Amino acid sequence: MHAFVTVGSTRFDLLVKEILSSRTLQALKQRGCTTLTVQCGNSAYEQASLVAKGETARLVLEGIPVELWKFKPALKEEYEKADLVISHAGSGTIIEILRLPKPLIVVPNPTLLHNHQEELAQALEAQKHLTSSTVENLAETIMKFNQDDIVPFPAFDGSRFRRLLDEEMGFV
Repeated sequence: MHAFVTVGSTRFDLLVKEILSSRTLQALKQRGCTTLTVQCGNSAYEQASLVAKGETARLVLEGIPVELWKFKPALKEEYEKADLVISHAGSGTIIEILRLPKPLIVVPNPTLLHNHQEELAQALEAQKHLTSSTVENLAETIMKFNQDDIVPFPAFDGSRFRRLLDEEMGFV
């Protein structure tokens, strides 16, 4: 199994530190993870800070080959290769992953203004489209994650907006 972790365009040192921790790596390993790729963004965490812009660092941690890099122009290819995605709870990232569809664990970044990622994560988890976790509980969440509990995200329907606008304007 290949796991992919993304922190998006912001700095999320807590998630990078946790994903590279022994306990979380062991949880991934117990779930069958054989390779891990981490998009670490601008993280200043120890291993992530070793990655120069445009470069990739390759490590073996807890017996798992780990690839770390900062940014790529697009992540769709990474999402498609992954058997499990662990992500910050940014709306664009979430929607892109859910539309593929891929198993998704989101970890809201509590340091962002008004903790808006938490609200989105809770709403989508309540609808059973994904699983949400705190940084502190990530290893436990990985161990308990059950893809069978996930409800597929609805396919995009561009006509919904038109119908809503028609209703609002009284054309229907």
